[in-house]
Parts: sequence; C-alpha cells; structure tokens
Amino acid sequence: MLGSLAAFWGYTGILLIFGSAIYRLGQISWQMFGQPLQAYHWAALAFSLVFMGFAEGYRGFQCGFSPRVAARIQYLSRNVTPVRLLLAPLFCMGFFHATRRRQIVTFCLTLGILVLVMLVHQLEQPWRGIVDAGVVLGLCWGIVSLSIFTFQAFFGEGFEHSPETPGS
Repeated sequence: MLGSLAAFWGYTGILLIFGSAIYRLGQISWQMFGQPLQAYHWAALAFSLVFMGFAEGYRGFQCGFSPRVAARIQYLSRNVTPVRLLLAPLFCMGFFHATRRRQIVTFCLTLGILVLVMLVHQLEQPWRGIVDAGVVLGLCWGIVSLSIFTFQAFFGEGFEHSPETPGS
C-alpha cells in the first residue's frame, strides 16, 4: 500500500513540476504572437521547436530521463521508506539514493538548467517566446514519454532499465 502511494506521489509530483513549467512558459510563448514576426523569427521558432524536440524531448527525456525515472518509480514501489515516500519526486529524479555518478549528473544538470533559465529570462520578446516554445515542446514530450515508460515498467514484460540505485 505505501509502495503504491510512494510511486503515485513520485510520478504525480514530477508531472506537477513539468506541468507547472509548461503552463508558465506556454503563457510567455504565446506573448510572442502579440507582435509582428519577421521571417527570421519564424525560422528561429522552427529551429527552436526542431532542436528542442530532438535534444530535450527525444535525447533528454525519451532516451535518458524517462526510462530511468520509470525504473526508479518501480523500484520505489517495492522499496519504500518514510523519507523516500515524503520526497518521492526527488527520489525518482535521482537526487538521493542513486549512484554517485547519477547524483553528480542530476545536480549538475539541475544547476545548468537553472543558469539557462536565468539567461533566457533576460531575453526580450519574441526571442524569449521562441526559446520557451521549444522548451514547452520538450517538456510535453517528457510527460508523454515518462507516462509511457512508467506504464511499461508496471504493466509490460521485461522492463530492463536500471534505476541507478547503489548496487543496481
């Protein structure tokens, strides 16, 4: 029972984090259409969508983050502790009880994302909207891929992705 609750909280917590970002960045992205866009703006938007769809959505989420997080959600359902239950979204993302390498990568990636967010925040429209539109696409891809991998982890056969926990 607690394992199911922890897994549900881990999955839902991550969806809430991504959903919040999609909502906020989506609003900023729509603001770019409130002004006239030149051909180079449209080209930059197309590039942003293609690049972020591939780099963030496919490579980042579908090939890396989502299968690993789904494996950690599955692991959590079978290995729940009070701390893991309370901090399930952070556990599932690999902030603790992960291999040393995974923790270093997770913290460095989070720091890098925070720096990029601060830099993009300085951009004027329509450039900020152009970048944020690509990020929204990547995050939407992340939600879909995480949902598919989590479903496969619990209901599929032979889910072979590592949760990258110590000893795994």
